[in-house]
Amino acid sequence: MIDFDICNRARLCRDPDYDGLFFTGVKSTGIYCRPVCSVKKPLTKNVEFYRTAAAAEAAGYRPCLRCRPEAAPFSPAWNGTKTTVTRALSLIQKGALDHVTVSAFAERLGVGPRHLTRLFAQHVGAAPTQVARTVRIQRAKRLIDGSDLAMADVANQSGFSSVRRFNAVFHDLYGRSPSSLRAGGHS
Repeated sequence: MIDFDICNRARLCRDPDYDGLFFTGVKSTGIYCRPVCSVKKPLTKNVEFYRTAAAAEAAGYRPCLRCRPEAAPFSPAWNGTKTTVTRALSLIQKGALDHVTVSAFAERLGVGPRHLTRLFAQHVGAAPTQVARTVRIQRAKRLIDGSDLAMADVANQSGFSSVRRFNAVFHDLYGRSPSSLRAGGHS
């Protein structure tokens, strides 16, 4: 159970340590808030506390428009654009950008390609295509170091569209061919 006195003290002093841990329903307004909400503090007799935003809504409260309790800390809405970038990075690690355009990839994420590129510039410092290229190179490097696969198979399993592209990317990055990395060391 939620301890009324602890929650009330946290609400009255707007303690950020409790943000997302409980929600305040205000009986007189029918609105629920986060403990850090900047609105005028309601009288203690007019409040009740809930563990989740969903519980407050089930009790008949609607979310405050100022503190946005439905977007409590650590929810996807609270994390905002970082959530989109995190999801995109996870998908890129799994090869989702290996054989599709940035436009198709952005559509899968529910954003436009220009917006996705801006988000990557802001949060990652590189374009989605550059991140995907780096991931493919890392995969290939692990396969070169840890297997006896033919270079064509390494290129294919790493997500490169062709052996020619694989060789070009490796030459751009390492200044040598992928096969020379296996044969001649890793300096």
